[in-house]
Amino acid sequence: MIRNWLTGIDPRGKYLAASLSVILFMGCAAQGSANFTTAHPENTMGEGWEALLSDNLSNCIYNQGSWSYDNGVLSLEGDGDIWTEDRYGDFILDLEFRVSDDCNSGIFLRTGSIENWLHTAIEMQVFDSSGKKEVGKHDCGAIYDCLAPRVNAIRQPGEWNRCTITCDDNKIYIVLNGQQIIDMDLNRWTEAHRNPDGTKNKFNTAYRDMPRVGHIGFQDHGHPIWYRNIRIQEL
Repeated sequence: MIRNWLTGIDPRGKYLAASLSVILFMGCAAQGSANFTTAHPENTMGEGWEALLSDNLSNCIYNQGSWSYDNGVLSLEGDGDIWTEDRYGDFILDLEFRVSDDCNSGIFLRTGSIENWLHTAIEMQVFDSSGKKEVGKHDCGAIYDCLAPRVNAIRQPGEWNRCTITCDDNKIYIVLNGQQIIDMDLNRWTEAHRNPDGTKNKFNTAYRDMPRVGHIGFQDHGHPIWYRNIRIQEL
């Protein structure tokens, strides 16, 4: 499991009791999906957790009318991505998402420049890759164009998926529907346009040199997408 979370303390002495509860909850959910998909973490938000978005999206940067936030569900309504005004460095982002058929979206992490997000943000791909036996760097849960998920953990379109993303300095961990799918060390990405396995990527910045603090964003890629129960804990 992720580092020393079972002890509640990481090697640098940060207390991550809330992180432990997320992992335990997701482990139980993997065995009983009915309870998992109806969970509402805001109702049991512990110390250190806070909602990422304000009820009226007043803490976000986006084109008015392009996104709605009703009853705790963020939905794409028009054109344009949506970004937090605040910038985050080391954090745990916990949320649920639901894709439409053939959906393509993404969650942007530590975006240094909204205007130049492609080369200053780390993107977790949100994609309808349900049913695929083999997944690659463009499928759901991937760090886009850089690292494929370990397994294909996404559910069918229309079903809610639970996702927890941890950014801790050079490490990125992603758990999707109770399975750890990403364990990434940014420091291994030492060259622009090149992954450690020798494959190419499109980024002008080596991932080792990507900003370690930045905006969190949700991508408009022209397909219906829904997010809910979006909460964050800074580390």
